[in-house]
Amino acid sequence: MAFYQYKARDRQGQLSEGRMEAPSRESAAASLAQAGLIPVEMKETRSGTKTWLTLRQFLKGGIRPEALLILSRQFASLTRAGIPILRIVEGLRDTTDVRVLKEALDEVAQSLNQGQTLANALAAHPHLFNSLFVSLVEVGESTGQLEQAFLQLAHYYQLELDTRRRIKAAIRYPMFVTIAMVAAMTIINLYVIPAFSGIFAKLGADLPLTTRFLIGSSYFFTHYFGLVVAGVLALAGGFMWYVRTPTGRLRWHHALLRIPIVGPLIKRILLARFCRSFAMMLSAGVPITRVLRLAGSATDNAFLTRAIHRMEEGLTSGDSLSAVAEHIGVFTPLILQMFRVGEETGRVDEMVMEAGRFYEEEVDYDIANLSSRIEPILITAIAAMVLVLALGIFTPMWDMVNIVKGG
Repeated sequence: MAFYQYKARDRQGQLSEGRMEAPSRESAAASLAQAGLIPVEMKETRSGTKTWLTLRQFLKGGIRPEALLILSRQFASLTRAGIPILRIVEGLRDTTDVRVLKEALDEVAQSLNQGQTLANALAAHPHLFNSLFVSLVEVGESTGQLEQAFLQLAHYYQLELDTRRRIKAAIRYPMFVTIAMVAAMTIINLYVIPAFSGIFAKLGADLPLTTRFLIGSSYFFTHYFGLVVAGVLALAGGFMWYVRTPTGRLRWHHALLRIPIVGPLIKRILLARFCRSFAMMLSAGVPITRVLRLAGSATDNAFLTRAIHRMEEGLTSGDSLSAVAEHIGVFTPLILQMFRVGEETGRVDEMVMEAGRFYEEEVDYDIANLSSRIEPILITAIAAMVLVLALGIFTPMWDMVNIVKGG
């Protein structure tokens, strides 16, 4: 995926600017055309542009997914009440306490005053409203079901937030244990082992291998602490830079799906997200090729996104959805079966939504049992740490006691 900075005109000739993420320049132009915009100028921006956008959002206060959930619910309620769109946007602009959202809604209100549609106005702020959000709003406007579009968005964001909260709750205990282990090892290397090493030096006896290892690691950690910290920061910075490159991001996202225990859970979460967005947009009337492009990007995994985007080529050449889905090799047998049944019955959206619900239940079960599956690994690591410390510290002390008794 790349970022493109564009200038485009709407049907009234009004010029708008913005940035958007797309797999290619042609896809970016097609997305603008779907939003009713005619590209005038488009150029690819470097990944640093994304970093700057993220930094600018942070400095402005940023926007959390909860804000988009509340915004979608408010839009749905006010639309149901029959309030004009411009008044809704102005009212939400005046009541929101998120600065970056307030500024964006102010610009959206200005665009609406100039005659642009809501979807076009939202598309000018891709760092807040992604392609999925804009596409559903566009379909809602064109079909007169804007309320349903925002209800679908609210449901989508609610499921995303629920999944994130359950994951955070599941990894909280393992994270605290890991932090405690790292802190304990740091204190032991900086203060405990140096105190014993002086005693062992006076002993003058041959020290066990584990003791020599602990003393050596403590010496290195104590005398080269600054280099250790600098090396860790350099590795972290190099890794972050690498995963921001297209190749690095692709390889890292592929590796994430292959991590034991965690990888299958991540894949189920991403497949559930794909099924939700795919079924939601397809039922709303979005063209299948655009659905695949947007649903693939919604997974937020470069490996899955690239594979799903390749399905567009197969569909344009006349292959069936189930055939191209089986060809790319990233979907599970359940989803492939739902594609086939959906094609036979003409209810692809319903079948894929059922697959999404199944994976949501699987994700709930996996998250509930995640801590119990990680705990044995943590206990084994703690036991190994205690064993090494016991053998390294107490074995020489027993030798000292024997020497004293022998003397």
